[in-house]
Amino acid sequence: MAIREILEVPDPRLKTVSQPVEAGEFDDDLRTLVDDMFETMYAAPGIGLAAIQVGVPKRVLVIDLQEPDESADAEDCGDDECGHDHRPMVRNPRTFINPEILDPAEELATYQEGCLSVPDIYADVDRPATCRVRYQDLDGNVHEEDMTGLMATCIQHERDHLEGILFIDHLSRLKRNMALKKLRKLQAA
Repeated sequence: MAIREILEVPDPRLKTVSQPVEAGEFDDDLRTLVDDMFETMYAAPGIGLAAIQVGVPKRVLVIDLQEPDESADAEDCGDDECGHDHRPMVRNPRTFINPEILDPAEELATYQEGCLSVPDIYADVDRPATCRVRYQDLDGNVHEEDMTGLMATCIQHERDHLEGILFIDHLSRLKRNMALKKLRKLQAA
């Protein structure tokens, strides 16, 4: 496994429409890509990563919401005003190959989104609150699953990458320009 470089705005490759993984490509090279993507995502740290973000224009996503272990006691960080949940995180790595969004809900949910390719920029984005997803696993088997909450938002965010769309593309022109100006300042610093 290896940590790969994450492409950042304004890299033009992030606007690439990714190609499907074909039947003969469910192999060791694909498994290596997925392993590297997880290692890269965890190191960043993030909760989702599309293959194009590491320069591979294939329709491959990895997601791990890494939610706190509800059965574990929180560790004391020593800061009484911290406000963070300091329980150990439970990993639940998920791989989605050739994902398709089916039946997106008309009802929208708003989440503050960020992106490893747009570092340190966060904005509220409205997306369908639920959706059904058809995807393949690492063996090429087809699955369909209903997604809700943060997982629905995350899968839609990551799938956008496969179409060359970034979360900031969902913002108004004014908010997008402000975010890009802030990003350029951060990159220059």
